[in-house]
This record gives sequence, structure tokens and C-alpha cells, in this order.
Amino acid sequence: MLKSFLMTSCALVVLTGCSLIPDYHRPALPTPAAWPADAGAKAAGPVGPLGWENFFTDPALRSLIREALANNRDLKVAALNIVVARASYRQAYDALFPELDVNGNESEQGIAKSLDYYTQPPKSIVMRSYGLNVGVSSYELDLFGRLSSLSEQARESLLATEAAQRVTRITLVAEVANAYLTLLGDQQLLDLANRTAESRAASLELIRQSAARGVSSALDEAQADSLLQTARADQARYRRQVAQDGNALDLLLGKPAPAALLSRGLDQIRMPDHLAPGLPSDLLLHRPDIREAEFQLLAANANIGAARADFFPSISLTGTYGLGSASLSGLFQGGAKAWTFSPGISLPIFDMGSRYAALNSAKASRDIAVAQYEKAIQTGFREVADGLAAQAGYADQMRAQTAQVAAARTSLALSQARYDQGVDSFLTLQDAERTLYSAQQSETSLKVTELSNMVTLFKALGGGV
Repeated sequence: MLKSFLMTSCALVVLTGCSLIPDYHRPALPTPAAWPADAGAKAAGPVGPLGWENFFTDPALRSLIREALANNRDLKVAALNIVVARASYRQAYDALFPELDVNGNESEQGIAKSLDYYTQPPKSIVMRSYGLNVGVSSYELDLFGRLSSLSEQARESLLATEAAQRVTRITLVAEVANAYLTLLGDQQLLDLANRTAESRAASLELIRQSAARGVSSALDEAQADSLLQTARADQARYRRQVAQDGNALDLLLGKPAPAALLSRGLDQIRMPDHLAPGLPSDLLLHRPDIREAEFQLLAANANIGAARADFFPSISLTGTYGLGSASLSGLFQGGAKAWTFSPGISLPIFDMGSRYAALNSAKASRDIAVAQYEKAIQTGFREVADGLAAQAGYADQMRAQTAQVAAARTSLALSQARYDQGVDSFLTLQDAERTLYSAQQSETSLKVTELSNMVTLFKALGGGV
């Protein structure tokens, strides 16, 4: 009997599984088939397989990224979210199969032989029974694919969570790189402010000595002091920014950054000077946020199948097979065999439109997921196009800025010579100093921006993580 029961249950499991999930068709690419002409894109293979260790060749930056990947709390949360999603999928998948339980029980019942209250004490009979059963409790036959749809939804949600973890990982790599570049840039600006303040303090002292001899005027002294206070204000500003940059980097790393890795010059950082994007459709393969959006779309599509299945009858099975005996010792010595088989069916008739509302909600959620998927593609397209356009322009801008610094340095040298000879006023020399200082600041800031754009473009193309 047990063998027949198990064979029947297995046969029913095999026969179930009609799916009502709508056929999935990937939405058309909501972007142009090629990059904008002004983006400077060249036909080449995509950057996706490159990998961050091949892109970031600086040893100090590599070390910092490894520290972040090992200790960052957001990345740990993303990894644990995968564990939760995998457990949810396992639960949904296991619901497709019957659950076998073993139950043991003992019962005692006392029955009075006489109700004569004058008999002291009343006589009674105690009846005992023991049972041991193996059974299936409320197993739902998945005739219309409700459980398989929920299992498919959980599976796609798991894949979306795994893609989200890769998004977090790529974002972390880019954030560490940008935070490091920002810190080095502000350190370089602080060093420039320190050197400028020292130079201007020395100039102010010379002018004061000249004024004491009647060579320089009080106006020259006031102008020199103004230049010095400007540099000192910049010193305070950059000290604050360097401290905040260090705090931001420590948060990303999950621990204090090693001081030895931070004493670097911005000009020591090397990155590829060009990234080839391939075709816009490559983003579908290499950007995990787009893959995450598509998995969420597939999960919403599977949820429609579960909502449709709710309109059909639900059949559940409950059955047991076991042994029973009046004594515990007799239970295992050929006790009486007992079995139960209790199929049940539930057919929806009237629910005030609740199932229709659930189905409409599932369809609307699917449409929302389609829009989010298309928006993810459009966002990726714009980020790459912006990065390519910037990549083409920053090199020219950097060359011009470097030339401006050289010209300003030459102008200052000539102004200093003319001032020393009494040809030009101190105001002319002050303008030359201010122009050089501003050009040097702009050069450093532009260098940080140029390198940061390469990091952002690398992330926009999929990051290769």
C-alpha cells in the first residue's frame, strides 16, 4: 500500500506544471544603434571583459580597492542579500514537491465502569493506543503552474539580487578610485597653497623693509598682504577638504587608509587615455544594472502566471500510512496497519473581484518593470555618451591648460624683473602672481576631473568586475 501511495504521488507530481506565464520578448533597444557623432567613439571591442585590475595599474590604488572589496559594509550587505534571495528561491522551489513527515503519537483515555457514587473509589478502564505514521500534509498539485510561476519569480529575483551585488561592487571600485584621486588632487592644491603662502609671506617682508626705507609705498604693502591672506584662506580650505576626503575614503575602505598609500603625487597616476565602447547593444551584456532590471522584468512576468493560476481550481492532497497498537512494544511487532488519503479541491466562485485586481496589479507591475528596464538602458547610453564626449575634449583642454601655466610662469618672471627695475608697479606684479596661481589650481583640478572621467566611463561601460 505504501509503495502504491508513493508511486501515485510521484506520478501526480510529474503530471503537474502547466505554465500560464506570458511569453517573454525582450523590449526593443530604446536608444540609437550608434553613439553620437560628437562622442568620439571608435569601432572596437567592448571594455567589459577588461577587469578593474587591468584598468587600474597603480599599485597603491589597487591595494586600496582590494581593501574596500574585503571590508566595505555595503558590499557585505549586498552579498548577504544574495543569501536571503537564494533561501527564498529554495523555499519556492521546494513547494513544488510533497513534504514527507514522520509522526508518532500516544493517547490515553479513561472510561468509568460504574457511575455508582457510593463505590469508593469509582472503577474505571484506561485505554492506551500508540501510532507511527508517514504522511504528506496538504500538498498542492501544481496543475496550472501557480507554484512553478512563484518558483520562477523567486529565481529571477535571485538573479536580480546577484546582479545588484555586481552593481555595488563596480560602484565601490569606481568610488574608491574617485575618492583617491580627489584626495591626491586636494593634497596637491594644499601643497600649492602652502608654497604660495610661504612665497608671499617672504615678499611681504621684503616690501615692508623697502617701505621702511621709503622705497615702497603703503599701497604695495597692503596689496602684498592681500595676496598672502588669500593664500592662507586657501590653506585652511584645502586642509579641511583633505581631511574630509580622507574620511570619505576610510568609509569606503571600511577601515583607515594606510598613510603610506596616500603620500603620492597626482602625476604618478596612470590610466588608459582611451576607452573603446563597442556598440550600444554591448551595454546589455556588460552593465549589471541593466541585467538586474531585466531579471526584475522577468520576475514580474512570472508573477502574472501565478496571478492567472489563482483563477483555476486548487487541488491538495493529504495522506498518511503507518502502524497502530494498544501497546508500545506491539507497535513494532506487526501492529495494525492504517492509512488515510484525503484529497481536497478549492474552486473560486466569487471573491468581489480580488483575483482580477491581483492580476491587473501583476500586469501593471510588469509594465513598470519594462519602463524601468528601458530607463536603465537609456541611462547607460547617456552615461557612456557623456563619458566619450568628455574623453575626447579633456585631452585638448589639458594641453591648453598646461600651456597657460607655462605662459603665466613666463609672464610672472618678466613682471618680477620689470618691477625690480622700477619699470612696472607692484599691481602689475600682483596680477601676474594671481594669474599663475589660478592657472596652477585649474591645472590640478582639471587633471583630477580628466582622470575621474576615465573612471566614470570605465564604470559606465560595465566595469569588467
